[in-house]
Amino acid sequence: MFRLPVLVLLTLAIAFGGGAWSAARMLKATSGFGAIELGAWSAYPELQTSNADPFARAHRAGDGHILLGRAEGLVFTALTDETGAALSGRCAYEISGTTPPARFWTLRVADAGGAPVLSPPLFPDSLNSWTTLRRTDGSFSIRVNATPETGNWIRLDTQAGVSFILTLIDTPTAASASMVDLDMPAITRIGCRDA
Repeated sequence: MFRLPVLVLLTLAIAFGGGAWSAARMLKATSGFGAIELGAWSAYPELQTSNADPFARAHRAGDGHILLGRAEGLVFTALTDETGAALSGRCAYEISGTTPPARFWTLRVADAGGAPVLSPPLFPDSLNSWTTLRRTDGSFSIRVNATPETGNWIRLDTQAGVSFILTLIDTPTAASASMVDLDMPAITRIGCRDA
């Protein structure tokens, strides 16, 4: 007698629960469609525009972050090095090359979710275009590891996975249709502790 209503309730619970779970997982797994990938770096140029897809809009609303508009800048994220290996807080890296043209840029270390990985006082946890030493050709080399070094250095000392966030402010790149031709800095793993 109660078998049919119980089966209907069970089916509805699985359907609604599974649907809600899959929607939440999809929103956490992506920032939307339309990503451009340049080597290890990826960006979502349409994320803050009116052309953003529904997943990107929902992701933006759920995060509560204020994002840069297309005319203001562009945020690139790297989760892997040039070989495709995931970035780790136990490893040392060299970020070298040039950035696309921008009035100002910042490079910081974040956890896999994008939250800043803060260093103790007096240790740098980010660099920018004003503080980075450059070669005569305009290129740079930044070391990211736990051991202090001379020159461009960002402290990285954590056990978890990390990401590198490169933010270009007031860049003509954001309005360019040919972003796939940009030169991005290379991320090379130097070595890892406990390896």
